[in-house]
Amino acid sequence: MDLLLTHGYFLREDAKELQIMKPYAPLGLLYLSSHLRARGFDVEIYDSTFGSRAELFRILETETPATLGVYANLMTRPHAIAILQHAVKCGWRVVLGGPEPANYAQPYRDAGAHFVVPGEGELALEAILRGQPFDHLPLIADLDAQPWPDRERIDMDRYLRAWRERHGVGSISLITARGCPYHCRWCSHSTFGKTHRRRSARGVVDEVEWILNRYAPEQLWIADDVFTIHHGWLDEFARHMKQRTLRVPFECITRADRMNAQVAGQLAELGCFRVWIGSESGSQRILDRMERGVTVAQVREAVSQLKAHRISAGMFFMWGYEGEELSDIEATYEHVKACVPDVFFTTVSYPIKGTPYHEDIAPKLVQLGAWSTTTDREVKIRGRHSRRFYQMADQLLRSRTPAEAEAARAGLRAAYSEVEA
Repeated sequence: MDLLLTHGYFLREDAKELQIMKPYAPLGLLYLSSHLRARGFDVEIYDSTFGSRAELFRILETETPATLGVYANLMTRPHAIAILQHAVKCGWRVVLGGPEPANYAQPYRDAGAHFVVPGEGELALEAILRGQPFDHLPLIADLDAQPWPDRERIDMDRYLRAWRERHGVGSISLITARGCPYHCRWCSHSTFGKTHRRRSARGVVDEVEWILNRYAPEQLWIADDVFTIHHGWLDEFARHMKQRTLRVPFECITRADRMNAQVAGQLAELGCFRVWIGSESGSQRILDRMERGVTVAQVREAVSQLKAHRISAGMFFMWGYEGEELSDIEATYEHVKACVPDVFFTTVSYPIKGTPYHEDIAPKLVQLGAWSTTTDREVKIRGRHSRRFYQMADQLLRSRTPAEAEAARAGLRAAYSEVEA
């Protein structure tokens, strides 16, 4: 074996995700595997999603040491560090990649990593395995030349069973493009940069058809950052799907400014049942501070178009962005009342290293615990409102009656002066 790939996410240790139970295969690792195997390397995958740290450690202890590639993001850092250190102890050469490690290259090296890969991993891992330099490698220009992700190397049936047992349908993810060209100040571009590289519509339809024939999922998750960014591409995709009489339920993410009546109609014809839109705030002032590049009015119109075509509208909202005041929270409440999304989620903003937002508030950040055993979400921001304040904001957003709304407002006012020291 030349390379063992793993990702350090253990579903059984994530109480929230166990409750949600909507796991997806680690596409990034599967793309690495298919790329490297196509070039003659002997690659194995330990998919930790349904595995355990103990099982992975036994593999590291009993297999002949080679190169271990570990994917890490801001939520899996503690597991990634533990895997890295155990692997080094067992004689493995360890490569760290994914959206987080390049932002903390020296701490990961201090923890024992032999290589920390910035950006896309395919060409970098290939260079490392060949003993060649991997700095300053270009992004992959022709995504159609890349083999599809190595789904056959992991237990896809287990993902489908998990979905079907909990939700009655099985779902499989795919991507049609890499990267996002927009400039939201809180969003990380550490893997793909501010690029947008698309696969051909025909090539994507080939993969969709193969997935449907091979696994027979009841639905798909198109995991692009902005699925409807290129309307001409969407036209071609819809044409190829129609020519092959393919129609499958799916959900996707897009931006409000890339949605209109025609796009909503196409999505409906293709089988799309839900579109997620990152609204973030109902305050234009906050959207402008984020450099979102959309207006509140555009978000409302996009949701209206989706509803008109009987597509469920999902929305994401973010509390606590720098400069947010009570009036901005109130504006978000009015925004939700106007949109009436079918489902929405809220989060309290957290700074990701390497983003402009992180740079803006870096002097206020306080790490809660040792870096190696915590994540970037386990920080406090001096001067920010308390957790209770944002719980009241959530309560306001979810209020159903004027009395509930007023009670939430009273809670917000009472908690306004509670700030993190």
